[in-house]
Amino acid sequence: MSALLELRAVSKRFVKTLDTAAKLANLFGANAREEIVHAVDQVDVAVRSGEVVGLVGESGCGKSTLGRLAVGLLDPSAGTRLWRGEEIARLPAEKQRAIQLKIQMIFQDPYASLNPRMRVADIVGEAPVVHGLIGQREREDYVAQLLARVGLDASLVRRFPHQFSGGQRARIGIARALAVKPEFLVCDEAVAALDVSIQAQVLNLFIKLREEFKLTYLFISHDLGVVQHLSDRVVIMYLGRVVEAATTGEIYARANHPYTQALLAEVPRLDLRRKSFVSIKGEIPSPLAPPPGCHFHPRCPHAMPRCRIEQPVFREIAPLHFSACHLNDAASS
Repeated sequence: MSALLELRAVSKRFVKTLDTAAKLANLFGANAREEIVHAVDQVDVAVRSGEVVGLVGESGCGKSTLGRLAVGLLDPSAGTRLWRGEEIARLPAEKQRAIQLKIQMIFQDPYASLNPRMRVADIVGEAPVVHGLIGQREREDYVAQLLARVGLDASLVRRFPHQFSGGQRARIGIARALAVKPEFLVCDEAVAALDVSIQAQVLNLFIKLREEFKLTYLFISHDLGVVQHLSDRVVIMYLGRVVEAATTGEIYARANHPYTQALLAEVPRLDLRRKSFVSIKGEIPSPLAPPPGCHFHPRCPHAMPRCRIEQPVFREIAPLHFSACHLNDAASS
């Protein structure tokens, strides 16, 4: 099946240019240089219609940046973004705007992502009115219907965000994304800021809305336990690169990459009560100066001299199971 949304060889670099003080200091012998953050490095991700793809990695691995590239909030430094096989940047402006409405984002922080000066009726109802999906007179009824669909009382449309709990704000963020009738939702740590019991409710809501609205998700999380219950496929990122991708069942049963194995070892399980917790060795390196070769080699218990020099190829090691690790070359030889 062809992809609904595809990111092909996308990279994103953030450049901090030298300010006037740094340029003056260089005239007197200082060695100040531009700082380049390699947030996303040559990533390929394709999401098929109706699919839920979980994007997992530690904080700072570039997964939120990749989500913003998928939505179009950021332009890639390199690579292409495709919708139903068409490169979006090459399409007429009118068609680009129509596609942009079909791709919406649910943000991580339900407190910071809602305008505190606006009522719920405006937060949820503004975009569909501006884009001509509904008329101004229909707005309040339309918003009330959306609130009911996400499990909120329709009578709350006149309230401000500070009058809601964290879980209720998360639902308002979901209603806002649904208001323009999207096909594709990027959920950036959409339950990370919520209590565990509320997380379960919101995850169940995502499952229900997927069926009800025929939605496709890119679900970003640092928690493999959360992703397991929602995703059809899982993509693992480390320091700007994808290191493993497979169906959810395959990842949890036969994780291949040492980083994926380490992440799974950290997931709490009731059947392993006596197992001692061992965190991944070391800190994630800075994206300002990523390690050469395999980015994971400074923390990998299986690192070889080759890992410090040569970047592993991301290739298929089993049907629909892809990994980027030199250990696979050793095993196949």
